[in-house]
Amino acid sequence: MIRAVVVDDERLVRKGFISMIDWSSFGVVIVGEAGDGKSALELLEHKEVDLLFVDITMPGMSGFDLIRIVRQKYSGIRSVVLTCHHEFDYVQEAMRLGAVDYIVKTLLEMENADEVIGRLVERIKWEDGNLEAMIRGEGKRMAADKAMVYLPLGTAVNEEELYQLSIVRNNPLITFQDMWLTPLHQRMQEEDGERERAIHLGGRWQTVLISGLRDQPLEEIEAIFTAKLQHALFYIGSAEELTSLDYKELKESAFSPKSTQISHDILTQAEDLKWSIDGMSWDIFMQEIILQKPDYERFPAFGKSLCRSWGSLLLKSEEARQLEEDLSRNRNWCHWKHWLRRFSDRIQRRMIELSLTKEVMTCLIKAVIYMREQAGNKINQGDVAAAINMSRGYFSQCFAKFAGETFGESLRGMRLDLAKSLLQDTTVSICEVASRSGFEDDRYFSRLFRERVGKLPSEFRADGMGKI
Repeated sequence: MIRAVVVDDERLVRKGFISMIDWSSFGVVIVGEAGDGKSALELLEHKEVDLLFVDITMPGMSGFDLIRIVRQKYSGIRSVVLTCHHEFDYVQEAMRLGAVDYIVKTLLEMENADEVIGRLVERIKWEDGNLEAMIRGEGKRMAADKAMVYLPLGTAVNEEELYQLSIVRNNPLITFQDMWLTPLHQRMQEEDGERERAIHLGGRWQTVLISGLRDQPLEEIEAIFTAKLQHALFYIGSAEELTSLDYKELKESAFSPKSTQISHDILTQAEDLKWSIDGMSWDIFMQEIILQKPDYERFPAFGKSLCRSWGSLLLKSEEARQLEEDLSRNRNWCHWKHWLRRFSDRIQRRMIELSLTKEVMTCLIKAVIYMREQAGNKINQGDVAAAINMSRGYFSQCFAKFAGETFGESLRGMRLDLAKSLLQDTTVSICEVASRSGFEDDRYFSRLFRERVGKLPSEFRADGMGKI
């Protein structure tokens, strides 16, 4: 029995629609009615409902808004638009929202009412039959061998967009955690599907065709997809093209970033920028990425760290800005590899402009890393030169060319950056901040901080607290 509710702001229209059809003959029972969207949602909270007949134009909440909310809160409830509007735009919007039918009230007569409702019920039974056929048996096993999976590429997407695809409208849509799955009961037309995805999804979704799903438990499928699919697609998929995966291979793979323990972390090591200077180091870096497959969610922070740590030293301001802006466009490893190559090219161009060898450039980058790590300690130019195995005089000459300022100026800047972090992240006294930042005299520290930052340390801290 299909349990239905009629939602229309005109009481006589509701009553007339309900009374003109012998619902029981179609296996339908009207379990309620509502005069607006708010009342309908309240009714759904305490009634089991399978089908909504919804008017479009209602006070407060439109029928389309109601359908949208119902789809999000009650995915098993189907909606039928019941309206006086028969313009194409309204029909298109109804289909986009996943409505199973569109009934024009002014065209509904006693003579054709049975035919209209009969057609609707047949469609619902057909959909339910397909769903039962594709998810069958105890524990819900997948009966279809293949399924199309849709993963959103950003937050500004909605499952309603998927209903613009004929493959979704003609097959059940199953919701998993942050992804949607359509079991396929018929051969998919690849060219038509690709054309539809390009038109309607507009690069906002990643699509993958999974095979080998027949007789697999639905609960297991969801667990495997949640744990491994995003990570697998990052390394082998493309946001522009349909990716194909075999379920057994995905299940048995080590695509999950937590599936293996590695002795060293390639992204942490990559902060030394060797890969950006030397061709052989680049190849090793690329091979290690594919071997280790670091968690894909770490790459945005890695890219941002490269831009923030080295932008002012090794990149022109416009280059650094552009590279940081482009981080958000990187959807998979192919995109990231291209982005890292661009970063590397600019570092090598800077090395040529400074007339520095690979060996000297590598040593100077090591020096900067060492200085940042030891900024809070009592270090001098000789200590840093010794740490990178360069003579003090040659290091002083090369460093000034590399950094565009003297060693002392650069170290003071690093110490001030450390002080800013301590002021924002700790509650220790200003005197203690000065000491931890490598300044022996807290009065000199406060004066220098004000000269360089434009505020006293206490004012900087207070402003930061106000922004939390």
